[in-house]
Formats: sequence, C-alpha cells, structure tokens
Amino acid sequence: MNNRNIGAKPLRTPGNLLLGKSTFIFAVVLALSPLVSAQQTSGQAASTEAREDYYRAEFVILERKVEPDAINERMAGRIPEPPNPDVTEILRAVDGNGTVETTRDLVPRSELHLNSAANRLENSGRYRILLAAGWYQSFPPDFEGEPLRVAIGDWLAEAGHRDVEGHITIDRQRYLHVDVHLNHWQPMPRTEETVDVMASAPEEDQPSDTGETSDEGTGSVSETAVQPEQAAISGINWPRAELLTWIRETRRMRSEEVHFLDSPTIGVLVFFKKIEE
Repeated sequence: MNNRNIGAKPLRTPGNLLLGKSTFIFAVVLALSPLVSAQQTSGQAASTEAREDYYRAEFVILERKVEPDAINERMAGRIPEPPNPDVTEILRAVDGNGTVETTRDLVPRSELHLNSAANRLENSGRYRILLAAGWYQSFPPDFEGEPLRVAIGDWLAEAGHRDVEGHITIDRQRYLHVDVHLNHWQPMPRTEETVDVMASAPEEDQPSDTGETSDEGTGSVSETAVQPEQAAISGINWPRAELLTWIRETRRMRSEEVHFLDSPTIGVLVFFKKIEE
C-alpha cells in the first residue's frame, strides 16, 4: 500500500481547517473517555478452534451536523477517481431502495466496544452515526486485505449514490494498518444552464410525475439515476455530485486503543480487540 503513515504524522485533508473543528475532535474525545480503561469481554467468538491473531474489528463512521456553507475547505474542484468495479467485498452499502448489503458476518451493535462512544455522540444531537459495525477475523502477519466498500448516508438521487462512499482496507505488516478512503458528497448546484437543458429535453426523456419509466426507453433520465454506477465506473458523467470533504489517511493501529480519523464533516472511529481463545 502506498503512502503508508507509520503513525508519526497523520495525513490531513487539504485546505484550511473548519473553524470549530477542534470542538468536533474534543467532543469525540469526551465520548471516548469512558473507553480508555474499559475492557469489553462480551461478544466472544463461538468457535473453539485456535486462530492466529484473531481480532474483533470495529468501525464507527459519523457525520458532523454542519451546514455545507460553513466548511472552509474548498474541494468542489477536486474529482476523485470513480468507484473501482473490482471491489467486491462490502462493509456496508445501501442502495437507492434502502437495501443493505454486506459481506461480513457483523456482530450486534450492542456488543461493540465503541457502542457507548457512538451513543454519546449521537445523543449529543451534533452528530449522526452512519455506521457502527464489527466482525471477527484473523489478521496474521503479512496479511493483505481487500478493500471493503462503504456506501452510506443520504441518497443523492441525481448522482445515483449515497453521500458518503468509498472503501476501507485493513492489512498487516508488523502492525495492523487501516487505510480509509472516503468521499463526502453534496448535490451538484443546479445552474441556469442545467435548468434550461432539462426544460428543453424531449418529453419522453424527462422523468414522469409518477416516477414510472417506459419499457422501451434505454437512455432516460430515470434509468440513468437508477443505475448510476455503470456510468461512474466507465467515467461517463463522473462525478454527478459535488465533493464536500474527504478522508485519505492510512494509520497504524494498536489493539485495545481507539483511533480517530477525521475530516471537517465526517470521522471514523477504529478499534481492534485481540481475542484470546
């Protein structure tokens, strides 16, 4: 994995920090404080076979409730790479119909060590928990993990994807490392030119009031919105939303420690619990 951060100096998102971002971090620290010395013993794996370097991996992805205009970072001009069609492993992906997919055998949220921190942040009213997930897995030395797809948050109809999407990768050399690669999108501003194009489009190419589409049409606006990843992956009309912020960070992990990776609008809590069998 390139650009490995060995923990000496975390990567940062580009641009100026959001005024009040320190409050964001401070609130997360307060939420985590009860976890510093806590040891969670529930949720042990049922398997009786000894496993090498067996862990419970936990992730909490949260969104800070803030108006986009209050963000000092200016990332609208950045264009991240389209989704990789070769990513088949899924941590959590929610489609436009609300169907949830995952390829991990996730444990109940109540069993997570990070659950109390997630609850405290959510109950503060200033944050929204988008994902709180954990699973058991072996991470032996020289483990090279596959990217885990993430697609969560609000559905952006015109873009055809969730407003927080990307992937998370776990691997291990001497230490565990987590690579977080997440984009936080907002709807593309509608310009006068966009409105004029929609108004002048043929009637059969415009969405109907009922949301139904013709069986004969193969290039309608509605069909494109329903199947956006086909276009995104091929680079056509990508992106169809505006980038608000992102996280691009690789962090060395220590088991039994809570790690926090963040941008001005989204953050990721990570925790690895070593399972002694």
